[in-house]
Amino acid sequence: MFDNTKVAFKDKTDKDLSRAYFLFKTISNPFISKTLTVFVKIALFFKLPISGLIKATVYKHFCGGTTIEDSQKTIDKLWKAHIGTILDFSAEGKETKEDFNRAMNETIASIKKANMESSIPFSVFKPTGLARFSLLEKISNNSELSENEKLEQSDFENRIENICKTASENKVPVFIDAEESWIQNAIDEIAIRMMKKFNQKEVFIFNTLQLYRHDRVKYLEDILITAREEEFFIGLKLVRGAYHEQEIDRAKKEAYKCPVHLKKENTDLDYNQALTLCIENIDIVSVCAGTHNEESSILLVDLLEKYNISKDDKRVYFSQLLGMSDHISYNAAKKGFNVVKYVPYGPVKDVLPYLIRRAKENTSIAGQMSRELTNIIEEKKRRKK
Repeated sequence: MFDNTKVAFKDKTDKDLSRAYFLFKTISNPFISKTLTVFVKIALFFKLPISGLIKATVYKHFCGGTTIEDSQKTIDKLWKAHIGTILDFSAEGKETKEDFNRAMNETIASIKKANMESSIPFSVFKPTGLARFSLLEKISNNSELSENEKLEQSDFENRIENICKTASENKVPVFIDAEESWIQNAIDEIAIRMMKKFNQKEVFIFNTLQLYRHDRVKYLEDILITAREEEFFIGLKLVRGAYHEQEIDRAKKEAYKCPVHLKKENTDLDYNQALTLCIENIDIVSVCAGTHNEESSILLVDLLEKYNISKDDKRVYFSQLLGMSDHISYNAAKKGFNVVKYVPYGPVKDVLPYLIRRAKENTSIAGQMSRELTNIIEEKKRRKK
């Protein structure tokens, strides 16, 4: 179903394909990828002039632009293929109130932009862009907070409420991204609170479930019960997860039960089970399947057919990252399914932590890199015929 590389790479030039081949070849080699990551960190520390090089290579492939306005070409290009954009201000690891307010204002700006353009069906924010990581950890652990920390918590919750209220008023659904397991409780709690408040008639607030966690299917079952009892709608973005090695390492180091599956097939099973549960409860659930996995994508197609749900039902979306799994995104869109791409944006220096994290994540997914390279090689061969 997703094998047509002509469709997948229709809007890519030969130069684009060559750059993508170079990038994925580099990322697929753990040693080279790690070495380059260390070099970038050192260069940033010593303020070496490497931004131009990064912007012309990895940034150009995986990011939309430095600002919302600068991302317009990417938005328009995707929309020509009937693929929507989720603008993602990807500044990570910030620590100041000024930075947190900036991230909130960027998210609100992206919501207002989406309200004016059908090519942007969702907005998104990362909770660690709105509060200190250590604060979210303390809240998640139910630790006692100092007076200053209580004020920080109040500011954090107000920022989220402000974003969610804006999303509801502008009728633009917003995704709350998932984070590491040891700070996720605080996020889940406020996400449910926002759903209860703003998802009374339709879905504007989405939480994100990382299905490499072995407790997420149970969590999903529980919130389905709660939503039916308390009469609100659920929005869910399903992903496999972005911090696998980090989760395992921390569990070993601190000697607690590992919260994530150690075998990929168990993550796959849970992901597909969660996807099935969402479609089976489509009367109260809107779901975005964030996946680069072909089997899960085909399962979603089959589930829509099984339950007689229209391809373009606005409660169901496929989603992939900009610059990855174009064979799924473009072929699914061509067949009439709802598809969106995550489009990270922001100044190069602010987006670098995201790009480094993405490189680490992708290095550990050998099958994904192999598939990306195979598709690029296939298309290059096809164009030479």
